[in-house]
Amino acid sequence: MFTFEPARLPESTRKLRQEVREFLKSEQPPGKAQVDAWLGAFSPDFSRKLGKQGYIGMTWPRRYGGHERSELERYVVLEELLAAAAPVSLHWVADRQMGPLILRYGTEEQKQRYLPKMAQGESYWAIGMSEPGAGSDLAAITAKLVPDGPGYRLSGQKIWTSGAHRSHYMMTLVRSGETSSDRHQGLTNVIVDLADPAVAIRPIRILNGEHHFNEVFFHDVSIPPESVLGVVGDGWTQVTEELAHERSGPERFLSTLPLLRSLSTYARSHDHVAFVREIMPLISELVTIRELSLAIAVILSQGGHPVVEAAVVKDMGTKLERKITEVAERILPQVPGCDQDDFTRLVTDSLLHGPGFTIRGGTNEILQGIIARGLGTR
Repeated sequence: MFTFEPARLPESTRKLRQEVREFLKSEQPPGKAQVDAWLGAFSPDFSRKLGKQGYIGMTWPRRYGGHERSELERYVVLEELLAAAAPVSLHWVADRQMGPLILRYGTEEQKQRYLPKMAQGESYWAIGMSEPGAGSDLAAITAKLVPDGPGYRLSGQKIWTSGAHRSHYMMTLVRSGETSSDRHQGLTNVIVDLADPAVAIRPIRILNGEHHFNEVFFHDVSIPPESVLGVVGDGWTQVTEELAHERSGPERFLSTLPLLRSLSTYARSHDHVAFVREIMPLISELVTIRELSLAIAVILSQGGHPVVEAAVVKDMGTKLERKITEVAERILPQVPGCDQDDFTRLVTDSLLHGPGFTIRGGTNEILQGIIARGLGTR
């Protein structure tokens, strides 16, 4: 079983929220709002400014470049960045899950080497989990790590690796032992230097031609022992905890917020009945999911591992993003296309980005299986 305890943002976060808004007014690069900005919009200069402002690695220890602030303070910053469709994709994965993973399982050398640059917004990371034939079924991965002298050699392939073409490193889940009846055994996380010439990255473009997904190929890549995270064979424990960070944040239900805003404005002006019947229920659902996500932030701050709770938020968030797009399609008075108003552009982009919502972070079917097991019904 699992529970979501109500969480309330402390009064101190009001000031922080205003500070972030003022920062965004002065520092966010100009441009039109876009859906999925946290995954597709990027700016090295903006990431560095966020790091200098103390908005990356907020909860990490100061000795590793962090700021020792609370999870709820970090949550407020994330909400504001997402609401503004800020170009944060370069550092997002490092801040969201790779830093916490290294903090929990990494060696002191790894912490000193990687975390300060992450917190400065200058170190970009990708996630190496899914493979062809082993999408959300991570226990079926086959990328192989074999001993080679004091280190290892890695061969295989990963897919749907967002941002790999712009990243410096990829935390990669690999099979380091023989497959047994328990497929969760024999898995290990390793840090792959994406500048290695034995690593090949090939783009997977979404329907509108944008490029953030990739295929990554490992052609007998040398992995030194200091690039293994934690204990060899402990990868499954690590990855399940990591996914709690990946699945529970506000990006799981705010990716289409620019469309919802535009949709609300449009409906108020052109169809008040549609606003009441269609838009208000979406806003209510958004508020509910946010409350669940906030509750998970509290659990994480207490050192918990809300794997099932995070699956609930990701499943609900994915469905909400699809609902927002479907309502917008019904209300849109013209056929989507180019050179039209912002509302039409956002509807079109949401449609074209939509298939990715249910790929990244685990498909809805996989998430529902996790929830069923958590409830004891499977």
